[in-house]
Amino acid sequence: MMSVLIKGGKVVNADQSIYADVYCEDGKIVAIGQNLSVPEDAEQIDANGKLVMPGGIDPHTHMQLPFMGTVASEDFYSGTAAGLAGGTTMIIDFVIPSPQQSLMEAYNTWKDWASRSVADYSFHVAVTWWDDSVYQDMETLVKEEGVNSFKHFMAYKNAIMAEDETLVNSFNRCLELGAMPTVHAENGELVDHLQKKLLAAGLTGPEAHPLSRPTEVEGEAANRAIRIAQSLGVPLYLVHVSCKEAVDEIARARHEGQRVYGEVLAGHLELDDSVYRQNDWAAAAAHVMSPPFRPKGHQEVLWKALQGGTLQTTATDHCCFCADQKAMGKDDFSKIPNGTAGIEDRMMIMWDSGVNKGRLSEQEFVAVTSTNSAKIFNLYPQKGCIVEGADADIVIWDPAKTHTLSAETHHQNIDFNIFEGRTVTGAPHITISQGKVVFKDGELFVTEGAGRYIKRPAFPSIFEAVKKYNEVNAPTAVVR
Repeated sequence: MMSVLIKGGKVVNADQSIYADVYCEDGKIVAIGQNLSVPEDAEQIDANGKLVMPGGIDPHTHMQLPFMGTVASEDFYSGTAAGLAGGTTMIIDFVIPSPQQSLMEAYNTWKDWASRSVADYSFHVAVTWWDDSVYQDMETLVKEEGVNSFKHFMAYKNAIMAEDETLVNSFNRCLELGAMPTVHAENGELVDHLQKKLLAAGLTGPEAHPLSRPTEVEGEAANRAIRIAQSLGVPLYLVHVSCKEAVDEIARARHEGQRVYGEVLAGHLELDDSVYRQNDWAAAAAHVMSPPFRPKGHQEVLWKALQGGTLQTTATDHCCFCADQKAMGKDDFSKIPNGTAGIEDRMMIMWDSGVNKGRLSEQEFVAVTSTNSAKIFNLYPQKGCIVEGADADIVIWDPAKTHTLSAETHHQNIDFNIFEGRTVTGAPHITISQGKVVFKDGELFVTEGAGRYIKRPAFPSIFEAVKKYNEVNAPTAVVR
């Protein structure tokens, strides 16, 4: 029996903070309070002066992703280990079937890859095409495999882009099954047109990447996805919201009573599009991701949207490609593999720029890094809170600890860090996964395959309200 007693810390949840000891046994939190009675052989951790918080949940990662002619350099083993070093104890990754590939076949492939994970994980499954088999596979995934969210790419024409017809069919199926539809909102037709136009004009470098995906492209797609969801009466989750235009569409929809949720990446909160105009081609290319980093001004809009509740979750879109992989697009920016890292850095960035600058309270920090994701994707209260009965996924946070983010010292399997050289205040002291210390004072203690696949039940509580609303507002025939 593994048992751990965390003594003297300040327990911070999304709803309250209290000074209490936390006792964990066999991977669960079993007691919270003062003067707890515990076995003599329990491992004791001194948390005086530190915060005891739920481990982070990153709801958007891409480990080992085959994409744009290569495969992401970070696999599930190294990626989840890097997450633990940054205080993140669970990821929700993406199964992305190729066009015409069976959803179940792709799911089984990803499940095999993920078996090396050192921390808990779950999956969103992308719907990249549509026929009766997709309709059936969605039900199997929800009812047998514990998948309760499906991803739709509105970008990447001639690859994984979902046409409007696919969105309509899949959104409607999500409503029937009690699963959350999620979207990558960029107008793929416009992106394709602008890429060709820029290349024809001789713009081949990374600086053309953000020009081919302007904010209007994201705003239009966000509006279209939201309106489709509104017409069908289904909730919607928008991933990596990066600009004012998309924020405005979410805010409008929520103001009108629609159930729409937004996710923002730590990178989009902090960086602007000047990174693409560096003279060093490799450094500029290392920042190529979609949506791209935006012009100055959008970052503060995103922060205010997170503060005000228009956006609810923070993620990384962690998808690593090294310099030799990025060089595939040396003469054509549209062939630079899209992706940046961040799973190890997210919580430190959110604390330093959020809590330390007064944008977020300690409790709001817990909400946007863990609890809100757990609630939206029906993991709560197993994950996302320090309560009796919850999984013992805990980060003991040192608000005074300084740490410099760098590719030379990070655990992420990539040769570049988009936050290179930044010194943050506030960092993990100890990370506990399944009741075991897996990271302490800069050192990892992980076991390959220790991560568990976590099934997520269908019909999160929001679906109860959605169902009642749809019933009350159901169309009626005129009796003549």
